[in-house]
Amino acid sequence: MLLATLGVAGLHWITHRYDRTVTKEQLLDTGARKKRTNLDQPLNYLLIGSDHRPGANPEDQRSDTILIVHVPAGMRQAYLISVPRDLLVAIPAAPGFPGGQDKVNAAYEHGGGGSGGARLLSATLTRLTGIRFDGAALVDFSGFTQVIDQLGGIRMCVDTPVRSIHTKTQFDTGCQQMDGARTLDYVRQRYGLPNGDYDRQRHQQQMLRAVLDRAGETHLRGDPVKLDRVLRAVGGALTVDTNGVPLDELVFALRALPADALRGVRLPSYPQTIDQVSYVVLDTGGDDLFTALRDARVPEWAGANPRWVNRL
Repeated sequence: MLLATLGVAGLHWITHRYDRTVTKEQLLDTGARKKRTNLDQPLNYLLIGSDHRPGANPEDQRSDTILIVHVPAGMRQAYLISVPRDLLVAIPAAPGFPGGQDKVNAAYEHGGGGSGGARLLSATLTRLTGIRFDGAALVDFSGFTQVIDQLGGIRMCVDTPVRSIHTKTQFDTGCQQMDGARTLDYVRQRYGLPNGDYDRQRHQQQMLRAVLDRAGETHLRGDPVKLDRVLRAVGGALTVDTNGVPLDELVFALRALPADALRGVRLPSYPQTIDQVSYVVLDTGGDDLFTALRDARVPEWAGANPRWVNRL
């Protein structure tokens, strides 16, 4: 009992220390925010990976990654639902933008990037899905590379050979250790892959799984120096909106979620060219997934629709 008490106290101290390193902003639009978050209930979080490039203006940024993270009650599973960045949606009006049809990742740009872009993106997704979010996180992927490096790299399994259009690096098939820069380069690729952006989404889901696996393998709690470095790197890469829930309570509640409980989900959709512009259009099965999200029946939906579930 004493050891358990000390362990809980230590975890709260660590997360409290970490809490001071993380930037907190209002990332959710008022209409996209759940009025009250109860950690005992199913949770829906919005995870946005910023497509930041050195020297670019914030207004010119688009969200490179959009994930709805669904955690069923009990916190023994988590579903990473990737929203295709070219998905054709209706974006609400915002200052300087009258609203209208566009690719979903353009909502981040129309909102001015940063917290404003996140708010418009959250409003867009609430209009699309009918769900309200329990919180959100904005991830600077350029800073996330430091997290991977502090962990000593992660193990990624390349299933299809591909050559980077950014660095000309060749990624051959097989499982391999990757540092932060190489990982980020790999998960950004979509050209030259059999399923294009859908493969990119799956690779990004695999990256998140690999980071959790690696964090568990390195026994961070037994190495306070490494733990401090990792926490600082995470804090530098994240901006969060916990919807009023103290960050240490959220981390403490999610502590038992095993990495192998992550499931990747591909949003039922298909590519289509409209007026010579390439889009992704929602399939009829997409509405069924949104209904499952609203009704907290995602595990049942995933069991009935294995073709849309990715192995991570």
